[in-house]
Amino acid sequence: MKFNIRGNNLEVTPALREYAEKKLSRLERYFDTPLESAVNVRLAVQRDEHKVEVTIPLPGVLVRAEEASDDMYASLDLVVEKLERQIRKYKTKINRKFRQEGGLRSQWKDPDAHNGEAEVEEDAPEVVRIKRFSLKPMDVEEAILQMDMLGHNFFVFSNADTNRVNVVYRRRDGRYGLIEPE
Repeated sequence: MKFNIRGNNLEVTPALREYAEKKLSRLERYFDTPLESAVNVRLAVQRDEHKVEVTIPLPGVLVRAEEASDDMYASLDLVVEKLERQIRKYKTKINRKFRQEGGLRSQWKDPDAHNGEAEVEEDAPEVVRIKRFSLKPMDVEEAILQMDMLGHNFFVFSNADTNRVNVVYRRRDGRYGLIEPE
């Protein structure tokens, strides 16, 4: 596994680099073949928060996780746990979808296969609520105003300019984003 480790507002010491590589190398057991692309790791310190972002580009999917805590080593531990959960969940979906040979399934291996135990499938996502509403044509600014008035993080609306369904959302930095179909 190749690593691209960078630090923002932080010097990546040899000990920190070694720890990150050791922890992230645990993920290799989930793949049949070595990853061709590098695992991107960004370590950052903002205020008193130690943040780790990891991006693993795979064929057909991008696995990404981020965690923050008071300690960089703890953040690395947390992000590896999160990535393992994501990879297991994705692997289970792929194996369920592609029961026949071929497809994306061939890149995943079962790290617990040597135990002879069957893999415990994680619960499928469950829809717990369905909302229906009419889409009133409006412009983007009005949609943002509606979203803010409702106190939501996103708002689905019919764009009056394009007559297509769009979504506005509040970004982590406090600004807004717009999702529109191609």
